[in-house]
Amino acid sequence: MRKERVGRVVSDRMAKTLVVVEDRRLLHPRYHKYVRRRTKYYVHDEGGEARVGDMVRIQESRPLSRLKRWRLVEVVRRSEG
Repeated sequence: MRKERVGRVVSDRMAKTLVVVEDRRLLHPRYHKYVRRRTKYYVHDEGGEARVGDMVRIQESRPLSRLKRWRLVEVVRRSEG
C-alpha cells in the first residue's frame, strides 16, 4: 500500500510539477492546545490538470527528481475563481 494524502495546490509554475501543502491540526502533548502543522510536497502532474487552489489527492511514488516523490492521483475539488 502506498501512502495517500489530500492537500491544496499552492504553486503550479513549474513544468509538470505542483507544490501541494497538507495542513494538519494536532494536539500539543504538554499544553493540550491544537497546533497547526504544514507539510509541503512536490508532486508530478503529467497532464497539467491541477491549478492553484485546487484540492488534490496525491500518492507516494519512486523518486522522480531531487525533490519529487509524489504523483497526482485526482483533483478532488476545483477552486472557485
